[in-house]
Amino acid sequence: MNTPIRRKLEMVTRVRTFSLAHPSTEPTYTTVLGRLEERLTEAEAIATKQHEARVAARGARNNRKELRRIVHFQLLKYLVAVGNVASHGRTELATQFRLPSVSANNQAFHTAVKALVAAAVQQRDVLVAAGMAPALLEELQQKLAEFETASEEARAKRLSHIGARADLDKITGTLMEEVRVLDGINRWRFGKDPEVMAEWQAARHLPPSRPADQPVKPKEVTPTDPGRVAPAA
Repeated sequence: MNTPIRRKLEMVTRVRTFSLAHPSTEPTYTTVLGRLEERLTEAEAIATKQHEARVAARGARNNRKELRRIVHFQLLKYLVAVGNVASHGRTELATQFRLPSVSANNQAFHTAVKALVAAAVQQRDVLVAAGMAPALLEELQQKLAEFETASEEARAKRLSHIGARADLDKITGTLMEEVRVLDGINRWRFGKDPEVMAEWQAARHLPPSRPADQPVKPKEVTPTDPGRVAPAA
């Protein structure tokens, strides 16, 4: 949840607290307050969903990162080393068994590993004769499948997070409209009661958003002319 949305929801929560502390039997007031409470509850549920999606996406990315480390620095190192031995006298294998770049993005890494695994399956007997453990390919295929699953989960949770953020933006806008209606009602109800009005103003106060931090520009200092004598203090 971004800061402006969080601050608005905190304000709406204060408004609800104030409203419950100053009840009214006026049907219009009850209707507006009921709408606000219902939408605030919905907003809180969406915020929870957004948080859960963000946490899940981060977990999936961390899992994918660890799987990539295992595949690259443990399994592929072994496979490529065996491939280099097997390529002696078989030049067509020399270009097939190379480690993918550590700087490659996840999609490129996935594609490179799939190509390596496919080549290893075709040359299984040759690689085993060169020193590859038969179980290496099975483990590589398993880790590659887990990598694909983690990548898909990361994408899905990221999309869920984006969708929840859009829903939260929309419902927060609706809540602001309800607060404005309650502001009109409370000005009518408590306009002659400065103490309660001050309490209401504090509840609905929303500080203006501050601009993003800007780098501090160093103060310009006029260099002193070395040939000039500064005036005495």
